[in-house]
Amino acid sequence: MAKKFRVLIADDLSPRAVEILSAHPDVAVEVKLGLKGPQLIEALRGVQGLAVRSATKVTAEVLADSPDLRIVGRAGIGVDNIDVKAASRRGVIVMNTPSGNAITTAEHALFLLCSLARYIPQATASMKKGQWEKKKFQGTELFEKTLGIIGLGNIGRIVASRALGLKMKVVGYDPFLTAEAAEHLGVELLPLEEIWKRADAITIHTPLNNDTRGLVGKESLAKMKDGVLIVNCARGGIVDEAALLEGLNSGKVGGAALDVFVEEPPPKDHPLVMHDKVICTPHLGASTEEAQEKVAVEVAEQLLAYLTRGEIKNAINLPPVAVEHQARLSPFLELAAKMGLLLGQLSTGVERVDIEVVGEVADVGAKVIGGAVLAGLLKPHLDVPVNEVNARLLATERGLRVAETVRTQGSNFTSSITARSVGKDGERSVKGTVFSTGSGPEPRIVRIDRFYLEVVPEGRHLVLKNEDRPGVIGAVGTLLGSRGINVARMQVGLDQSKKEAMQMWNVDAPLDQAALDAIRKVPGVTSATVVSL
Repeated sequence: MAKKFRVLIADDLSPRAVEILSAHPDVAVEVKLGLKGPQLIEALRGVQGLAVRSATKVTAEVLADSPDLRIVGRAGIGVDNIDVKAASRRGVIVMNTPSGNAITTAEHALFLLCSLARYIPQATASMKKGQWEKKKFQGTELFEKTLGIIGLGNIGRIVASRALGLKMKVVGYDPFLTAEAAEHLGVELLPLEEIWKRADAITIHTPLNNDTRGLVGKESLAKMKDGVLIVNCARGGIVDEAALLEGLNSGKVGGAALDVFVEEPPPKDHPLVMHDKVICTPHLGASTEEAQEKVAVEVAEQLLAYLTRGEIKNAINLPPVAVEHQARLSPFLELAAKMGLLLGQLSTGVERVDIEVVGEVADVGAKVIGGAVLAGLLKPHLDVPVNEVNARLLATERGLRVAETVRTQGSNFTSSITARSVGKDGERSVKGTVFSTGSGPEPRIVRIDRFYLEVVPEGRHLVLKNEDRPGVIGAVGTLLGSRGINVARMQVGLDQSKKEAMQMWNVDAPLDQAALDAIRKVPGVTSATVVSL
């Protein structure tokens, strides 16, 4: 009797994956490694499930020519090698295994820190040359030193618990972890500025995005203690490599341990790889037998559960609404995610989020819309993929209180979404709707805090608050123009009762710190922030 389902394992996974899948009477398993493009497409004929790690590239072309494929399972966290948007369009579910390598990566970060503090790699290399340089490699105790953890997701939390076991003082930064939740972990939650000042060592556990790219750079390094130790097992690019090199050469940075680089593999003569104060490994954070077996087991079990029982776990792109409602809800989901993203970048110290869905879409999509708002809010700040399926769970884990309200009738719009954040630094709110036009549905943000405007939620925006008086807009426009920054759109909202205004400038280029500082000095400007949507 023919098997009902076929699964292709296209990357080198633990044999346990084959064992688990083969044990089911309805599943046939094939292992074919090193497939690219047309070879992969050919191998996927008649295959319903695909298991990969990072080597196999599941491109839009591969997905378009694989009509039988229903699910792709990634044995690991990142899905950079899978075109998730193309998979969504083709109705292919993409899953990952976010917890399988967390312990291994956390241990690697701590082992690098210990090696860094005691010059273990350098001392080993010295002895292998026949030398006995005891004084040269006098190290530093970690006992009672302060470890700053940037990002307290799965991996960061494990690092914290292990560091506490070493009797280190642990401080951390995570914009969506409440002080109460951090206290439960034994971590003192601090703003980044305080971590830069207080930490003897800093370890990075955040995703790479517009907010974290270059996070450890020239300005932040200047604020750190002399001799600070830097560990990065997250993503290349979070640490500005040129700035780190300068800090090492000046003595500001006592040493760095890098498992990741902007370019991988880095050039053989990369100045950080060659530097005496740097220890480095070739992206080994998840490379242990135990971790590879865990992720292989997880991905096999997830594929099996979906194909044979319809159960879904750790889906990156799951459309959690009925097919007949997807077209109607799609622009609202896009809007909700962008609203959450905006709110997350405008807010600090968030402790509670209130979400209100009003009107026609509330009956069929309130739950998924609320999840999309939370996903947008959390996504830039977490070290695991987040979507409307797992956003509530991740928010709960961080002690974030979420209140959701549904109303079937609205006063101003047929349907609308409002999201409000509440924290120690006050409240911020965003309201949006979808306009029906001749060219189709168009999501718009129609209010930020108490200011009414109409913003296209895409691209990079300069958000200003200012006194409502003549000359402010012209001065800001002149500053942007003098720096060669083009403006695609500009919106202004007024609060006449308080004689205040909000400006949203949609700009086509990044604004450096000098440009922001200049804008903040414009007479009448009270705040200036850059957000990416």
